[in-house]
Amino acid sequence: MENMTYAEALRASMRKALAEDENVFLIGEDIGKYGGCYGVTAGLVEEFGEERVIDTPISELAITGASVGAAMQGKRPVVEIMYADFLTVAADQIINQACKMRYIMGKEVKVPLVVRTAYGGGGRYSFNHSQSPEAMFMNAPGLTILMPSTPADAKGLMTAAIRSNNPVLFFEQKYLYKTVSGPVPEGDYEIPIGKGDVKREGQDITVVATGWMVHRALEAAKRLEQEGISLEVIDPRTLKPLDEELILSSVRKTGRLITMHEASLTGGFGAEICAIVTEKAFDSLKKPVCRLAAPDSIIPFAPNLEDQYYPTAVELEAAAREMLQ
Repeated sequence: MENMTYAEALRASMRKALAEDENVFLIGEDIGKYGGCYGVTAGLVEEFGEERVIDTPISELAITGASVGAAMQGKRPVVEIMYADFLTVAADQIINQACKMRYIMGKEVKVPLVVRTAYGGGGRYSFNHSQSPEAMFMNAPGLTILMPSTPADAKGLMTAAIRSNNPVLFFEQKYLYKTVSGPVPEGDYEIPIGKGDVKREGQDITVVATGWMVHRALEAAKRLEQEGISLEVIDPRTLKPLDEELILSSVRKTGRLITMHEASLTGGFGAEICAIVTEKAFDSLKKPVCRLAAPDSIIPFAPNLEDQYYPTAVELEAAAREMLQ
C-alpha cells in the first residue's frame, strides 16, 4: 500500500494505463504542460509525449466527438472535461453518439471511451464551475457512471474505466483532489464496475452517500455513535449500473434510509435510490425515506453562502435523530 491523495491516485492509474497500452491516450484542455486545471495529469506529457497527452483548443464538443471516433477505431481515449458544468456542451456526443454506437453497430464496434470531469463544490467556484450534473446523464442507456470518494476507489475505478469497452462518465470531486489522502494498493489494482462499498457498518439507519458527502456521512456517524445511534454508510461508487442488492440488503437490516448528495434535490440520484428501495424493500421500512441534498437554486459564490448550500454532517445528524424518534 502507498499513501496517495485523490489526485495522485488518479494520475497513477492513468500513468500505468499509458505505459501498458499504446492505444490509451489522454486529451483535453491544458492537460499537457500545465498538468490539468487541478494538476491531475501533471508530468504525464513529459513521460509519454504530446501525441499521447494531447492539449486541445477550448471545444468540449470537438474534444469528445474526436474521441468517440478514435474509440470506434480501436483507441482508448481518456477525455478531460475541465468542469462537469461543461458536460452539457458535449452531451450530444456522449448521449447520442458514444452511448448508442455499440447498440447500432452490434459486434462490429466497441466504444472504449472515458470522459473524466471535475464536479461539485468546496472550491468557491460559483455557479458555472461547481455543479454536480450526474443525474442529467443517468437517463442515457449504454452509459456507465462512476463517482469515487477515496483515493483507493479513484485508482481502482479509473483502471476499470479505461479497460472497459463501453463509454464511461467518470466524476471526480474537485474538493477531494488534495484534501483527502489514504492507502492505495500499488501495482495493478482494479475495482469491478457495478460494485458498491460499505464504508461503515451500522444497525439503525442506512445512509447512501456519494463523493464528498461520503466523508460528511462518516463524520456524522462517528459523532452519533457517542449517542448510541449506529449509521451504516454505503458508497455506491458506481451510480450506473447500480449495486442495488448492497443497498437493499442494508435497508432490510436497518429499516431506515437517508440519501445524501451535493446535487440539487429535485430529480437527483437520491430520488432514484429512494424509488428502488420503496419499490423493492417497502415492507422493511420502519419510517419514510429521507433525502438530503442541495436546494433547487443556483450555487452561490460567497463562501458563507456556499457553506450553507451543501448538506452537512450536522444536518445528517439531525435527520437521523428525527428518524429514530
